[in-house]
Amino acid sequence: MTFSIAVAGKGGTGKTSLSSLVIRYLQKKGSGPILAIDADPNANLADSLGLNVDITIGSIIASFNGDKINIPPGMTKEAYLEIKLNGAITESKGLDLITMGRGEGPECYCYPNALLRKFADDLSGNYAYVVMDNEAGMEHLSRRTTQNIDVLFIVSDHSVKGIRTVARIMDLVSELKLVVGRQIVIINSVQDELAPRVKEELELLGIEPPVIIPRDEEIYQYDLEARPLVELPDDSKAVTAINNLMDEILSTEKVGI
Repeated sequence: MTFSIAVAGKGGTGKTSLSSLVIRYLQKKGSGPILAIDADPNANLADSLGLNVDITIGSIIASFNGDKINIPPGMTKEAYLEIKLNGAITESKGLDLITMGRGEGPECYCYPNALLRKFADDLSGNYAYVVMDNEAGMEHLSRRTTQNIDVLFIVSDHSVKGIRTVARIMDLVSELKLVVGRQIVIINSVQDELAPRVKEELELLGIEPPVIIPRDEEIYQYDLEARPLVELPDDSKAVTAINNLMDEILSTEKVGI
């Protein structure tokens, strides 16, 4: 049975970094096979995973709609498109990646999102784990790209505005009646401890104590050097925090790894 994890939150909170470290954890545990999904039009999950993406869902749709295509006799347009989509899977040992990429036009991501969702749903049964790195904001939720999720990580930076965004995301999940087994709030890149004003906002909004990911200078250094985050050392502060979190989640959910 597939165990699915999605990562949501406003821009700049480190969703892609956290997604990469979750995948790193699963790889280190030999959990495989893993399907990683980069559902952000501004795709960069591949870089964090040390993979090269040649084709995205968006580029396939653009070429499919813009060029004259010769569909083999007896094959439907939908079947031909499915063959093309399978070419968008970036494969590696124990880990495959599909990337949404840009839409059909400026800021047009509705159809690519819908196609990505269907494609991911069709594929997910072949994998033990699915990890989805969502676009910034809440659009993916309103379009129902993220649903039927075992665990939803809602990521915030260490700010009051970030906490308020978390509350809005949680409200939207409830409003849309999305099927999410468990929601976990993460405050990323905390220097020492939570600021009093942030704690007050969490209490005011009725948000349970969040998971704290400490600020990790190694992540910034790896980004500067364009090194994959999956290569971070085991004693990295962020790696340790994510490993502990994943241990707790999979122990609670009784998922074998």
